Amino acid sequence: MIHDLAVLGAGPGGFEAALAASRAGLKTALVEKDELGGVCLNRGCVPSKLLLGALCPAEELRALGRAGLCRAEFRPDLAAIRARSQRIMAATRKAMAKRLAEAGVDVVRGQGALFGPNRLLVETPEGQKDIEFKDLILATGSRPAMFPGLEADNENVLDSSAFLDLDRPPASLIVVGAGFIGLEMACMAHLLGAEITLVDALTRPAAGEDPEVSAEIEAACRRRGWDLRLGVRVESLATGQGQAKLVLKGGETILAHKALAAVGRTPNSQGLGLEDAGMALEGPGWVRTDQNLMASANAYAVGDVNGRLLLAHAAADQARYAVRRVLGLEKGPYAPGPVPSVIYGSPEVLRVGAMAAELKAQGKSPEVSRAALAANPIAQAHAAPQGLVKVVWLDGRVAGVTAVGFEVSRLTGTAMAAVTGSWTRQRAEAAIFAHPTLDEALREALLAERTRA
Repeated sequence: MIHDLAVLGAGPGGFEAALAASRAGLKTALVEKDELGGVCLNRGCVPSKLLLGALCPAEELRALGRAGLCRAEFRPDLAAIRARSQRIMAATRKAMAKRLAEAGVDVVRGQGALFGPNRLLVETPEGQKDIEFKDLILATGSRPAMFPGLEADNENVLDSSAFLDLDRPPASLIVVGAGFIGLEMACMAHLLGAEITLVDALTRPAAGEDPEVSAEIEAACRRRGWDLRLGVRVESLATGQGQAKLVLKGGETILAHKALAAVGRTPNSQGLGLEDAGMALEGPGWVRTDQNLMASANAYAVGDVNGRLLLAHAAADQARYAVRRVLGLEKGPYAPGPVPSVIYGSPEVLRVGAMAAELKAQGKSPEVSRAALAANPIAQAHAAPQGLVKVVWLDGRVAGVTAVGFEVSRLTGTAMAAVTGSWTRQRAEAAIFAHPTLDEALREALLAERTRA
């Protein structure tokens, strides 16, 4: 039997695509070589947030203690945290499998590879399975990137997956890479008691964020006593004599119990027969797509593998769009609008829409307004006054929002509404914000005096 749609990869994009397609009446096959949920559920977004959720109360207790409000000892049980995470992830996979079965999706477990534009061969435990299809959605995701001299051996030099599998916390940790993954995992290790050395070739942490946000993150890292090595290059990182050994350009050597190489992601596109099916690869293997997310005449590439935006919710949105095109319900190019992003941990970072530097690079003249969290009653209640909310304006309308500080991810929904609705000051004045909430910091920023960026 020929399937209307084959989906390769069961992460956020592939799962969403298979579910939507089958519910719409398409005969759908979903091929996955590993676990349902992909990296996000099993080795990334979810286990890391379960770990942070168990550890971040320590930061709040310490802040309350410094304010003289309590005396408490925080002793996390890493084994118990990991066991709970495994239970939650297993339950989620079970629920996903049930939803796919109820929708009528043919789930095939095994390594799939394309043989031409309409045929997928899957090596399963029971033998080879041949799947013919009319359309394909490629959703194979990504894995930790490695560079010469920075390869993880997962003994003392770890990638992000191996870091989450640690059965006991390291006494000291070198983190190479001060982006999303590096910052979140450095925060976890710090809360588990590790001494942190954070290294990046760029001159500020979270260099893709607004400079004011980066400055707040750097200040938070220094308050914790981290050894920050910013704007320096790495010669090598390797295991030696039972510890991690980092050598910087110029010869300085730094030793630690463990090291984390968090220098980005690389696509899972090798060995899948993509070129034989008419697809083209770029750089380390990103699948080239057109304005409709099409990688060939009958194939779409969604999520990390196309390199557009490496976020689970972006993958799911792209997948839904691709299914609508297969069904003939979508004719226009993929244009998702603002996609929110969050860096978790302590402090959190939120970003929605355009930042001032991006607009200025386009020759536009943005304005900004901002509010400090110091006066917010919820930030005060948790002894976490550091941070700010910043609004980017263009032609008198909200074009972007960013924030850094205590649990600012709570602002995501309201920030999305302001950006997608292109709020004016008058619209912000008309909105009622509950008191006391963290949202009031966003209101204060919306109503604050604007200045040229």
